[in-house]
Amino acid sequence: MSQVEESVEVGVPVRTAYNQWTQFEEFPLFMESVQRIEQLTPTLTHWEVEINGIRREFDARICEQIPDERVAWTTTAGHVHQSGVVTFHRLSDHRCKIMMQLAFEPEGLAETTADKLGVVRRQVKDDLERFRTFIEQRGSETGAWRGQV
Repeated sequence: MSQVEESVEVGVPVRTAYNQWTQFEEFPLFMESVQRIEQLTPTLTHWEVEINGIRREFDARICEQIPDERVAWTTTAGHVHQSGVVTFHRLSDHRCKIMMQLAFEPEGLAETTADKLGVVRRQVKDDLERFRTFIEQRGSETGAWRGQV
């Protein structure tokens, strides 16, 4: 298993950042490799992604969700084997830090090579930066799911 840990400081309240993060179907707006996400149930999502020309579909189950603190997931179906957690940390009334930890199993030579070259790490870092830009420019979330899992 490969692991990636990245973080970004965001100029919005932790509640705003967390609320936006729960809007999974909007991830394609700031996650470059995500083509589409469908929220099937409050805890199950279907993903379509493409990284370096490799297309994958998989389902992910939210296994832990605590408002303003964390969202954790694991894949349940498809050719992608990963799990991860995103945590939200209040820095001030109008600033927070988002940390992502991702564990994944590269499949095949192309994915293994990409992993060794740091492609996934750069993708995660870039996605977090695009999220920061997206939410700071908006100044507010597009929706929220405040349930706990």
